[in-house]
Amino acid sequence: MPGHISSVFSMRTILFDPVNGAAGDMITGALLAAGADEEAVIRAMASLVGKPEISRVLRCGIGSTYLRTHAGESTRTLDEVLTRLREADATAGVKEMAARIFSRIHDAETRVHGDHAHFHEVGADDAIADVIGACTALLSLAPDAVAVLPIPLGRGTVRSLHGIMPVPAPATAYILEDSGLLTRRTEEETGELVTPTGAALLAEFTAAFPGGDENGTIAAVGYGAGTRDPKDRPNVLRVMILESSESLPTVDILETNVDDVDGEVIAYTIARLHREGARDASAIPIIMKKGRPGHLIRVICRREDSERLAGVMAEELGTLGVRCIPSVHRFIADRLVITIRIPEGDEIPVKIGYSQGKIISVKAEFDAVATAAERHGLSVRDLKRRAEEIAYRELEGWRQDA
Repeated sequence: MPGHISSVFSMRTILFDPVNGAAGDMITGALLAAGADEEAVIRAMASLVGKPEISRVLRCGIGSTYLRTHAGESTRTLDEVLTRLREADATAGVKEMAARIFSRIHDAETRVHGDHAHFHEVGADDAIADVIGACTALLSLAPDAVAVLPIPLGRGTVRSLHGIMPVPAPATAYILEDSGLLTRRTEEETGELVTPTGAALLAEFTAAFPGGDENGTIAAVGYGAGTRDPKDRPNVLRVMILESSESLPTVDILETNVDDVDGEVIAYTIARLHREGARDASAIPIIMKKGRPGHLIRVICRREDSERLAGVMAEELGTLGVRCIPSVHRFIADRLVITIRIPEGDEIPVKIGYSQGKIISVKAEFDAVATAAERHGLSVRDLKRRAEEIAYRELEGWRQDA
């Protein structure tokens, strides 16, 4: 069955431009308009709250994609939200990302309301569906990096279940504080422009795919519409997909030896390093002086992140010294992502690596394979092999036609 080429790139960056704010529906709509997998997004959202409405609207003359769910309000704990997420018809990667997003919101809500915080507006089914939809849309575009332009905070007040509050809402402010994202104030009275859900989505996207910038060729543009339609400004969020080539990029390598840190702390530290922008982080068993067993902790990162990540290593591991091997060349093979359709009907993204015109790797996206295998009662190993064989044949046919 025919597949389709979804992108050819050396480096693909998804750039979010919150022209007039950020909310879950705006983010998902913009990603869909930029080419995200609409069928997968609808399927994931529909599994939670019914099929969403996707329509084309105008906001101050700008054609935009408007996403609307039909769900009621509710109040939930974090555990209840996570249970709801597990019911979604989505890949494991989408569910894990969505869980991290709600953990961000929960941490912020706890700082505002105390240890027994419940989700209110962001615990509603439409917010849960927005998060699942946005994560599905983003991952379907297979980004290498995500960047976000300064987020407008707005001016004025917002009405919530806790009363009238200044914008940004307290939870939104805490989420942005922990994100490292840039913000900007607006001159005019606008009310709330960025919601807790919108802030948490953008924060997690940049943490999961660090290293994005604003340089590159624009391959696609999409606008997502907000619900309001003010006459003096376009209530939209814009997404641009940028493609660029990386020529011999450099990275720093950070290393430290530890022999008095237990495995749980090491595992947590590696996870935190990934969240905070490390390109890679690993623990390697070694024998240290006097025959003591220990671990070599190794981190690969951008030069501008070295000092900050060395601080994370010192803080979490208690190490007194971190070695830095600076400006190591990082050779990256060119990549091509194609989407193939298996005989059972599911679409599977497959990443092709090639160098000097030769194919060096063919790897099916595991989460998509696992979901399809579970749906059809098939072996993950066999289905992965079949998907990669189909992709190789599709690629060979495409190259011969080119």
